[in-house]
Amino acid sequence: MARIVGVDIPRNKKVPYSLCYIHGIGLTTAKLLCKKAKVDENSRVQDLTEERVVALRNAISDLGYKVEGELRSEVAMNIKRLKDAGAYRGLRHRRGLPSNGQRTKTNARTRKGKKRTIGLGKA
Repeated sequence: MARIVGVDIPRNKKVPYSLCYIHGIGLTTAKLLCKKAKVDENSRVQDLTEERVVALRNAISDLGYKVEGELRSEVAMNIKRLKDAGAYRGLRHRRGLPSNGQRTKTNARTRKGKKRTIGLGKA
């Protein structure tokens, strides 16, 4: 496996799709990185030479993208800032509810978790 930014990317996939396994890199960014590093988008990771892998690493650092740990910590700090300020979005994060105005009477199961019936149940 090729190791880029501390992540083992899958060997048997095409390069842009493998780069998507790195947190903070989507398909569009991955294709841009391939173009910058002069790596063929149709080649597989297992076929890359060590020079090409190094070129991809350099392309990520040259473009100045925040990826993996740095990005995760920045997002965590942004959420912490909202919570500490007592902002509405921070309260929603604290309660584990959607923070961008979605309805919660129905849906929102991803944020709220498994449905728990409240009431008498069986008497």
